[in-house]
Amino acid sequence: MRLFILPLLLFSLTIFAQNNKKYDTFFEKGNGNQSASYQETIAYFKLLAKDFPTIQIKEMGLTDSGEPLHMVVYNPDKEFDFDKIQKNKAVLFINNGIHAGEPDGIDATMQFCRDLAIGKLKAPKNTVLVTIPVYNIGGALNRNSTTRANQDGPEIYGFRGNARNYDLNRDLMKSDTRNTKSFVEIFQKINADVFIDNHVSNGSDYQYKLTYIMTQHNKLGTVLGDFLNDEMMPALVKDLQQKKIETTPYVDSFKDTPDKGFGQFVDSPRYTTGYTSLFNTIGFVVETHMLKKYAERVKMTYEYTKSTLDFTDANYQKIKALRVKNMEQYQPKKSYTLKWELDSTKAATFSFLGYEASYKKSDATTGNRLYYDRSKPYKKDVPYIKEFKSVKEVVIPTAYIIPRGYWNIIDLLKNNNISYSQLKNDTIIEVESYRIADFKTVPNAYEGHYLHYNTSLTSKNVKMAFTKGDYLVPTNQKGVKYLVEAFEPEGVDSFFNWNFFDPILQQKEHYSEYIFEDTASKLLKENPQLKTELETKKQNDREFAKNSQAQLNWIYKNSVHYEKAHMQYPVYRVL
Repeated sequence: MRLFILPLLLFSLTIFAQNNKKYDTFFEKGNGNQSASYQETIAYFKLLAKDFPTIQIKEMGLTDSGEPLHMVVYNPDKEFDFDKIQKNKAVLFINNGIHAGEPDGIDATMQFCRDLAIGKLKAPKNTVLVTIPVYNIGGALNRNSTTRANQDGPEIYGFRGNARNYDLNRDLMKSDTRNTKSFVEIFQKINADVFIDNHVSNGSDYQYKLTYIMTQHNKLGTVLGDFLNDEMMPALVKDLQQKKIETTPYVDSFKDTPDKGFGQFVDSPRYTTGYTSLFNTIGFVVETHMLKKYAERVKMTYEYTKSTLDFTDANYQKIKALRVKNMEQYQPKKSYTLKWELDSTKAATFSFLGYEASYKKSDATTGNRLYYDRSKPYKKDVPYIKEFKSVKEVVIPTAYIIPRGYWNIIDLLKNNNISYSQLKNDTIIEVESYRIADFKTVPNAYEGHYLHYNTSLTSKNVKMAFTKGDYLVPTNQKGVKYLVEAFEPEGVDSFFNWNFFDPILQQKEHYSEYIFEDTASKLLKENPQLKTELETKKQNDREFAKNSQAQLNWIYKNSVHYEKAHMQYPVYRVL
């Protein structure tokens, strides 16, 4: 008889918890158009952690707001040691409120974790759920009802910028904020197998309540990328359809309206999924549609989470094995793509559910305005490109060498769990050395920087003297893709392009022309080859031939007096 008492007791406790209003979320208690504040969200997860041993909430580093970043873990086995978890289970990692005015994931994840804890949802056997309840805490504390001008609810929400007005979804590589450093600490600790970042879209009008971005599969790597593109994403779409939820890839239109076609969004490493993909983690951005009711959007986010958890749980062994196998593509001496672009030769069609669009005279301005007619829905095939092609590649070196003075770079490597050593003696090593040949810079400040782009280089192999204490960073490690993206200046989100090495762009030593004239004359007399090169340049460049100041500067820059550090990239490649 005793054998039946415990199951019956557990069943009774489950039914009691499911019907206990104590566990209703702030969203559920409201009218469907209200979102929990930061304080309410954290208090709710603390309640769950107190009452259910399957849930843990833990502080994990500071944010720019001064408040700590929290990590919530759900594990039906009540095990919270991630070294042990990763041996037997997959980890699904969910990030909420990176843009605090897009709180759908905050409210949906509260319900989802609660439903797992009380047994309303079937407990996963092979997957642990980890979530950041509110990532942009500073933005969440800055609550208002006006800044999301195009969004239908909730009544009050947070702000896009964080406590220092950074967009955290542009900060992953440069890590200017405490938020990002704490996010990276969590990500590296849990070694997530699958990642979801919850958002709300802005842009065209269409019938879908839910859109998504899967991390660009070509960029992710052929092994893991093919699995994501051919198996996982189609399975998620099918599962959502069975729940009567139609979805579309994120609508990044070629023209004003989506019926003209759109392409897949490429997530460079500044974005969360671009960053997580560097460590062979499958990533998704959920983008519910801004013009749909808040309650509907929260439900869509909940259901996407459930579909992803179910798929991950059923395929956890395959996902974990493919993550390991995917790394084999990124070994020293192999080619790595730094830049991608849409491959228009592989355009396909997508059956899109939209609304007829047209233009009419604006009531607010003297121009015409775009509008969508919701009384005229359509289903039509539109052009869609999701394949990207490589347009810039580099060979992965055996290692990078970083002078010991760049402590700020080393701090980022530590945060990203990158292995390195320091030279024990002064040493001469043959390396590939870069000089910055050209670059462009954005005219206006962008996320705290004046971002460089279209960077080009010259390179040569040289034997160089390095100093005891300089850092040697091997590429034969898990973070190889992170290292290449960070240290190759031509990479879209390289440390060079994010201004980490801008001091090399400024010439520190100069000359007085009237004094250097005598030195220049002597240099030309003593070096016939230099004189020949000068004459050739004057013959081939008319403007140069007319400019005596430019000629003198050319002589200076081709002499021993010109400082070697100017335009010399200070990170070296060991081949």
